[in-house]
Order: sequence, then structure tokens, then C-alpha cells
Amino acid sequence: MNFTTPVELPANLPRLRHADRLLLLGSCFATNMGTRLADAKFSCDINPYGVLYNPLSISAALREIILGKVYGKEDLFFFRDCWHSPMHHGDFSSLSADETLKKINERIARAHEWIFRSDCLLLTFGTSWVYEQKNTGRIVGNCHKLPGKEFILRRLTVDEIVSDYTSLLSGLLARNSGLKVILTVSPIRHARDGMHANQLSKATLLLAIDRLQAAFQESVFYFPAYELILDELRDYRFYAEDMVHPSDMAVQYVWERFSSACFSEETLQIIEESENIRRGLAHKPFHPDSEEYKRFLGQIVLKIDRLNGKYPYLDFQKERELCHIRLKI
Repeated sequence: MNFTTPVELPANLPRLRHADRLLLLGSCFATNMGTRLADAKFSCDINPYGVLYNPLSISAALREIILGKVYGKEDLFFFRDCWHSPMHHGDFSSLSADETLKKINERIARAHEWIFRSDCLLLTFGTSWVYEQKNTGRIVGNCHKLPGKEFILRRLTVDEIVSDYTSLLSGLLARNSGLKVILTVSPIRHARDGMHANQLSKATLLLAIDRLQAAFQESVFYFPAYELILDELRDYRFYAEDMVHPSDMAVQYVWERFSSACFSEETLQIIEESENIRRGLAHKPFHPDSEEYKRFLGQIVLKIDRLNGKYPYLDFQKERELCHIRLKI
């Protein structure tokens, strides 16, 4: 007897290796997956603009990253005692315009260096509903709680998304023909828009992605995170207390399905060994000054050295430093 409706994963998803460089942008689901990739020792740049929800803000951020845009005070606005960027998450906001600009420009500079060496771009679309500033006609990435009267709320069309990304991806692939792009739709429901409006929004994203896949068959792929939560798990046990966001268990399940589809046996083995090192260092010993614990830490250092010898691109700097501190070296 089968108690679920299994979602079949695409057979042609690209295989990611630890030697690859990954750039992730999009909703908080992108951050969740990016954090797991980073913990698994992949080289990642995760949401350099902070969380972004709609496809056009994500593409605008990518264009600014490609150009290496340098923000100035004219790109910010002052509201509720803080300086904000309409393109950036509130994490970048600050009491000082200079501090806000410093944080923004440092992250863009890092992402600019990263994007041209990236092997895979992972984008998570959250909603096709956008807030368009009345005075500029610009779609913002974040309203920062400005009055609603300053914006027009509208839903993007499939054609708008496809046209924008056809231009963006054509330019990116002309400079990096080997780039792989994995698109996902966030399973997080935007309930505040209304459940029917949320469904229309997600359908718009799915239709746009389908057309982009057809246009870029060798480069653009879809991972069904949305369907895994909504169709395969399909139970409020797999949601957080707000009944909108997936629970940690649900995100972990999606991560495991992603791993099975996108990682080779060798990659999975590296992840397992890296996780064992992380778990070992998270262990709190009864006697941290004992010779037994020092030998245990020494074994971890040997494991790190062995992995780095075979895979020199793995970054174990933090773990190595922690071992040295605990060994009092």
C-alpha cells in the first residue's frame, strides 16, 4: 500500500561536484538549500542581495552583479531611521548611509568576481506578484514597509518573465557556455496574497520555467521542490507553526531528494565524511583536557588532511582552526 504520491525527479539534472562554484539567488528556500550546500563543503555564494522573491528582481540583481554596479547614496532612501536599498533585503539596511553602502558594495564586488567563474546558477522563484513603484515604474526587491499607496501591486505575465530571462541567459551563456542553470519554485505559500492568488502566481512561475527549459534545453533545468512539498509530502506535519513555511524536516527531505538527483556517489561520500567531521567537532567532551580527547581531535585533523590531500578545493579552515584551538597549539 502506498501512502504518498511520489514525484519523479528529472533524469537529466546536472551532476554537481565539490570542484564546482555555485551561485544561489532567490527566496528564503534558496538560503535554506544554500546553507546545506555550504555545510556539505560546496563552494557557494548565497543570496548576495539577501532574500529576493520575484523573478524580475532576481534578474535585475544578476545584471547588476555582472556589471559590477557600485551603489551610491542616490540609490538609497531614508525611512524609519534607516537607510535602505529597494533592491536589497533589510539585512543590508543601517542607521548610516555609508554603512549600508559598504555592506552592499562589498557583497556585489564578491559576487561579481564569483559569477564569471561559476559552474552552476541555482535560482528559486517565490512569487510572480510584484510591487512597482508609482513614481519610478521600477519593480522593487523589498518594500521595507513603505506605505502601500506608493506601489502598484500586479502579477507578472509568463511572457514578461520569459522575455527577461531569455535576454539574461543568452548573455550569460555567451560568456560562459558551460554554465548550468537550475530553476526551482519555492514551496513557501504567499498566503497574504490569498490562496487563489498564490496558486495563480505559482502557476505563472511554472509555465515560465517550462518555456525557458524548452528554449535552453542544454543549459536550463528544473528541480521540483514545489511539487515535493505540495504533492509528495502534502501534510501539515511538514510545515512550520505558521502553516506556510516548510518545516526543517521537509527542507531536509527536499535536500535528500536533491542530493540523490544531483550528486554522484563520490560527492555523497565526501559529504558523509565532511558531516562526520562536523559532528565530531560538535561533540562536547566530559574532559576536554584529557589525552583521550586530544587523540580524538588529532584523528579529526588527520581526516581533514586526508580529504584535503585528495580534494584540495575543500575548505576545512574553520574546522582545522577549531581543532588547533582545542589542542592548544
